[in-house]
Amino acid sequence: MNDVTLVAVIVVALFFDFTNGFHDTANSIATTVSTRALSPRLAVAMAAVLNFVGAFVSLKVAATVAKGIVDPAVITLNIVLAGLVGAITWNLITWYLGLPSSSSHALIGGIIGSGVAAAGWHVVQWHGLRIKVLEPSLAAPFLGLGLAFLIMFGLTWVIRRRPPAKVNRAFRRLQLVSGGFVAFTHGTNDAQKTMGIITLALVASGHLSKDGFHVPTWVIIAAALAMAAGTYVGGWRIIKTLGQRIAKIDPPQGFSAQTACAAILWTTAHYGYPVSTTHTISGSVMGAGASRGLSAVKWGVAGNILAAWLMTIPCAGLVGALMEVITRLPNGNVIVFVLVGLIAAAAFAARRWEVRRLAVATN
Repeated sequence: MNDVTLVAVIVVALFFDFTNGFHDTANSIATTVSTRALSPRLAVAMAAVLNFVGAFVSLKVAATVAKGIVDPAVITLNIVLAGLVGAITWNLITWYLGLPSSSSHALIGGIIGSGVAAAGWHVVQWHGLRIKVLEPSLAAPFLGLGLAFLIMFGLTWVIRRRPPAKVNRAFRRLQLVSGGFVAFTHGTNDAQKTMGIITLALVASGHLSKDGFHVPTWVIIAAALAMAAGTYVGGWRIIKTLGQRIAKIDPPQGFSAQTACAAILWTTAHYGYPVSTTHTISGSVMGAGASRGLSAVKWGVAGNILAAWLMTIPCAGLVGALMEVITRLPNGNVIVFVLVGLIAAAAFAARRWEVRRLAVATN
């Protein structure tokens, strides 16, 4: 039965990675698409490939997720399964609403919630949570805002006397590089979270030693493929929010936002900080847009993103805690596995129904 539960956990973890991919596709391609640097399909394909490649670069973020958030000594397969369902549920809710919330925080919140429900608040490694997650994640959007503003401010002096058409053509080409770098660093950051969770499950089931930290090669490949597949599916509602609704972005602003975001993600991955790619690029888009003046940013949309950020960890945690309680029932882990399938089916069905309704309304 333990091996059956392990397989279920791995399947659910890879499905979370898939939802992370389509939920966070917008991070790397929203500005590329909105400025017409690439067609949506080509942009998504590029992001999928670079997400896959980036997943192989470093394992420091995976180590943080596996060992630095919740005490691995008390983790069971049921806790991991319940936490993943909490993360998936919040990912699908925010995807449906078109809110660019953090898949990273959803996963961390889900695992914290299920761990606390199973063993109490003492399982949370508060120091690691504060130092490795909360402080870097709080700082990243503001760093993105400031760095993108400064990059755009400097570029404005370089391009101020050049024809706008020529400037836009040049920066659309440059966005292929900056957008690709964001996709690459997204893989370096986000795919590792699922690697860490699967490794945690393998340790909890006795398939890996608790001494040291080792991610099997097959886990790296599986997580990278799931992330890439999800990225290729694309999260078009979130792409619209990031690319059009926060601020009007031209190619120079898009390049500035992507460059700032990628630089921050590369740095945080180096130190093993699982920051939110979503909030980093959101802050960067605001900073690039604000270079035209504060009125250029739609602060109401930014407020909605902030609200989603504040709600992510507690909401995913509550769902994770509820699912952990369900796992205690007879065949509880089977019930939870079925529930995640029903939740996903409901989200995709609701989205399809809405697309059809809008198509009928426009015709």
